[in-house]
Amino acid sequence: MDFITILGFAAGLLTTIAFLPQMFQTWKTKSAKDVSFVMLITFMTGLFLWLIYGIILGAVPIIMANGITLFFNFIILWLKIKYR
Repeated sequence: MDFITILGFAAGLLTTIAFLPQMFQTWKTKSAKDVSFVMLITFMTGLFLWLIYGIILGAVPIIMANGITLFFNFIILWLKIKYR
């Protein structure tokens, strides 16, 4: 694996795990009042577009990072709707 690929995986890992604390906090407190619905939808749209871009390029770091982050954000969105 070359340096650029490792850099891509490292960036993807950090941006992906950045949402875990929010997901666990929302799950634990059963409160999502401080999570912005508009931010979630906007961010998830961007993640989806990055995912498509990564698929077109065949860039595994982009595909993995954005696919997993999109999944985590779907969970946060579900919690936001569930715990209104």
